[in-house]
Amino acid sequence: MKAALQPGLKGQSEITVSKELLASEVGSGLVTVYSTAMMIAGMEGTAVASVQGVLEEGQTTVGTRVNISHLAATPCGMKVRFATKLTAVSPNGKGLTFSVAAYDEAGLIGEGVHERVVVNKEKFESRTRDKGKQA
Repeated sequence: MKAALQPGLKGQSEITVSKELLASEVGSGLVTVYSTAMMIAGMEGTAVASVQGVLEEGQTTVGTRVNISHLAATPCGMKVRFATKLTAVSPNGKGLTFSVAAYDEAGLIGEGVHERVVVNKEKFESRTRDKGKQA
């Protein structure tokens, strides 16, 4: 039996900062440190994975809001660990709020709040494709 989609679900993942993840490589700055955009992507990916196993077949989540502070720079080659916790589920069960954090080998580098919405993957992608046909 699957676990319920309820506050308290946690997620964790880890990466090693590679050249491709640096601000100077992804276009988010000129410095050769871990990009804020890539840190946020890691937080989002960890949140997705933390709840995917308890969703109904055909469902996934899409990001709707991020409120993140990037607190410290991380050099290439250092490990970064992401931690997420589902803190709230809307009354209709579709809106999800997560606390998110990222840590490098020296300590906390980012934290904040991330919101996602549960969607039917096929319907969501179909509506998006249809939108492209209207342009």
